[in-house]
Amino acid sequence: MKIKLITIGKTDNKNLQTLIEDYAKRLGFYVPFDFDVIPDIKNVKNLSESQQKQAEGNEILKRLIKSDTMILLDEKGKTYSSVQFSQFLQKKMNSGLKTLVFVIGGPYGFSDEIYNRANGKVSLSTMTFSHQMVRLFFIEQLYRAFTILRNEPYHHR
Repeated sequence: MKIKLITIGKTDNKNLQTLIEDYAKRLGFYVPFDFDVIPDIKNVKNLSESQQKQAEGNEILKRLIKSDTMILLDEKGKTYSSVQFSQFLQKKMNSGLKTLVFVIGGPYGFSDEIYNRANGKVSLSTMTFSHQMVRLFFIEQLYRAFTILRNEPYHHR
């Protein structure tokens, strides 16, 4: 199984970017991992919130193929402990999925088309984090999940 993370807009904080790259590299030892950053939508000042979500949604849909399983990182999604999340990933791998795609939306969330296309939603927390920090938190949790599945000492129980 391949894991892909789609996000909106680049990370402008160099320290966060360095950490994201570090965990993405580590994750690559366990699973093929692709980090796809959609450039910020142009002229957002002239767009309504709904139009911005629609434009971002169109860009997300362009990056999917029909067989992809898409999971949204959404505040209304299911919450998992790190161990439960590793079990979730194991079930997805066991099911024979080719590509599991996680998506971090823009500042206003997702368009209706994206919600309709999604195969599930995961919440990292009921708290709100910046979209740039969520990238780091999520990639670290993916890495942690694989170390849990391999019984490696990274995660302490």
